[in-house]
Amino acid sequence: MIIITESAIARIKEMLNEEEEQGLKLRIGVKGGGCSGLSYGMGFDKEEQDTDQKLDYDGLEVLVDEESAPVLKGVVIDYKQNMMGGGFTIENPNAIASCGCGSSFRTAENAGKPEEC
Repeated sequence: MIIITESAIARIKEMLNEEEEQGLKLRIGVKGGGCSGLSYGMGFDKEEQDTDQKLDYDGLEVLVDEESAPVLKGVVIDYKQNMMGGGFTIENPNAIASCGCGSSFRTAENAGKPEEC
């Protein structure tokens, strides 16, 4: 469903180790908003919902809510390091358009409601 590269898994595990709370999982989702209509969300969560898809990547537990799952199918999450620092990149084959700032996108099925950047 979602591809998370080795470098992204390693960085997320580092971030989890820096958290004081135990038992956290990575939650990946999509919500309405942003310049193009939809925006990504990634964060740590302890609460699992009955309808969440639960994925495992080399011991990294990932939760995806049922509404976000179709939009995230085939997404590649990577972590890239350069001289300016590092950051996560998301490549979504379902996106038909994305915003200039790169934080929002639109799909053919779900455009969401665009906001100004």
